[in-house]
Parts: sequence; structure tokens; C-alpha cells
Amino acid sequence: MIYPIVKYGATVLEQEGQPVTSFDAKLAKLVEDMFESMYAAHGIGLAAPQIGLPLQLAVIDVTSGKDPKAKLVLANPEILHTEGAQREEEGCLSVPGFHAVVTRPARVTLKAQEATGKEYARIGEGLLARAMCHETEHLHGRLFISHLSVLKRDLIRRKIRKMIKAGEW
Repeated sequence: MIYPIVKYGATVLEQEGQPVTSFDAKLAKLVEDMFESMYAAHGIGLAAPQIGLPLQLAVIDVTSGKDPKAKLVLANPEILHTEGAQREEEGCLSVPGFHAVVTRPARVTLKAQEATGKEYARIGEGLLARAMCHETEHLHGRLFISHLSVLKRDLIRRKIRKMIKAGEW
């Protein structure tokens, strides 16, 4: 099932997600649907709040489906350590059409649980580190635009308000 992506302005995107506590067939189906939804939207990451569910659950695949082994499930993720910095352009499925240069760690050590509940730790570098940070922030009600200057953030908000009034959002 492909879920519609929730856009900026929806309150679920600004809420703290609830921890995942039940690792069952229902969660496995949700994870499968989240990957399908992410691929359909041409994304490399998708957090549960982006499909309207206030859960601490996200999926990542920086290969966009080209390497099945690259698929990551992040249930209840926690960033343990960061190193360095990278400045790259970033976007978000929930803020379509808007991109900005954002500084993120170059290397991230993350702890999370798989869809089965098994805990793991993973080190990500480059694009994977960026995706880990971006998706983890979604689970705590934070969007990439919070990293922008007040001026840039306000410009994006004004453009979105105009799009809402015009029925384009």
C-alpha cells in the first residue's frame, strides 16, 4: 500500500513520535508499505510522521531500491556519536519543491531496532549519515528547514502559505 505523504503544516510533523513497542506482523507490513511509499515518492528516507503516524519509525535506502541490502529500518533510533561536518543540498518529501544547503555530521553512529525488534548499531558516512540524521529528526518533530537561517525559513513558509491559498499545497 502506498501512503500519501503528509506535507509541511500538518501537526503530526511537529510532534514527538511514540516509541515502537510491538514488533509483529502489523509492523512488518507497515515497514514494507513505508519502503513502497518512499520509492513511489522518489525518496531515500521516510519517517512514520510523514505518512501521518506519530511513531519513532523510519526507513532509509540511499540506493533508491538498487541494492536490497542497503535497506535500513530505524525503530526507536538514537544517534550515539557524530563526527565532522558536510554541507550539502537537502530536501524533504514533506516539503516538496524546496531545497537548501544544510550542515550535517559527516559520520554518524546510530543505534536502532529492526522490524523484528533486534537492536543494532550502524555507522553511516556521507549521504547515509545525512539520511540518518534527517529521518531521526523527523521522529522528534523537527524538519530540515529548522537548520536554515530565520530569513530562509520565513521565505519558505511565506511561499508555502501562498501555495496553500492558491490550492497548490
